[in-house]
Amino acid sequence: MIVRVVRLTFSPDTVEAFDALYAQFEPHIQAQPGCHMVRSMKVSDHPCQRATLSFWEAQEALDAYRKSALFREVWPATKALFA
Repeated sequence: MIVRVVRLTFSPDTVEAFDALYAQFEPHIQAQPGCHMVRSMKVSDHPCQRATLSFWEAQEALDAYRKSALFREVWPATKALFA
């Protein structure tokens, strides 16, 4: 089992856009083979930060997601919102 935590920092004017983007894609990420769970969380005392938590069956499942068309859609859209 792989547990992945990613901490992301957004601009004050883009953090809500990330929340909406995440809500749109969460079910699709969750449906990836080998993904047991994925969640986005607010970081206390840092209103422009989010952390994503995901559980993957194995490194191979995470790697397959990171090479998928879905990731190639999600990641550039997310990076564009970074502070």
